Amino acid sequence: MDYISQINNATDYIQSQIQFKPQVGIILGTGLGALVEKIEVEFHLDYKDIPHFPISTVESHSGRLIFGMLSGKRIVAMQGRFHYYEGYDMRQVTFPVRVMKQLGIETLFVSNAAGGVNLSFQVADLMVIEDHIDLTKENPLTGKNLDEFGGRFPDMSEPYSRKLIDKALEIAKESGIRCHEGVYAGVSGPNLETRAEYRFIRTIGADAVGMSTIPEVIVARHMNLPVFAISAITDLCDPDHLEVAEISKILAAAAKAERGMTTIIQQLIASLD
Repeated sequence: MDYISQINNATDYIQSQIQFKPQVGIILGTGLGALVEKIEVEFHLDYKDIPHFPISTVESHSGRLIFGMLSGKRIVAMQGRFHYYEGYDMRQVTFPVRVMKQLGIETLFVSNAAGGVNLSFQVADLMVIEDHIDLTKENPLTGKNLDEFGGRFPDMSEPYSRKLIDKALEIAKESGIRCHEGVYAGVSGPNLETRAEYRFIRTIGADAVGMSTIPEVIVARHMNLPVFAISAITDLCDPDHLEVAEISKILAAAAKAERGMTTIIQQLIASLD
């Protein structure tokens, strides 16, 4: 079965199980787990039951689609995302974004955990992504173009919605949430970067670095979906004072940032037309 047929097959299955047309898609990466508690859940489907869906192998990620209401809008949320370093190719990583578009979403929200390359950042700060640098090894649009979804050479002059960025920063300021605007560098992982790589990433203009988000954003923009993305800064990447990364500390920092991130996402969704 070709890729388009797989997308349609997965969409058809979901629609046969759930009579629900979402307006907003959310990828619940690290830092947005608590948002599930704010969703008025109407349905959920395990990834393993959806044809052609990958299965998340990361311990801190669940594996299901959640359908319900949030801030007065119909949403579908991915509770658990996929990464290139898990062994999936980029078309598999971004497969759910294609499916969510087919289900009807009009805006995509993405969250992640990232290392702070900008030395003015603090652990548990938030960073609204205003642009990115793709350092991954594979582009999800490589191969035959999917003309049904978008053109061969999608424009990336505004990968992240300026309107949503400005609104998010306003919400953060009014709510007393420590939040920055910055550039996200995406790498393949799963290893963290060397001191020399952190210096390089900072030199080329990035404020934070992580192992997700960019593939999904590229595919969303290919389909002309507006995107908002936000990072929880879970560790600091100062090459001259680099500490050994501990997953327990990273998850604790993400949990600390979670409340502010949830507030911003909730209010942003409420502001959508």
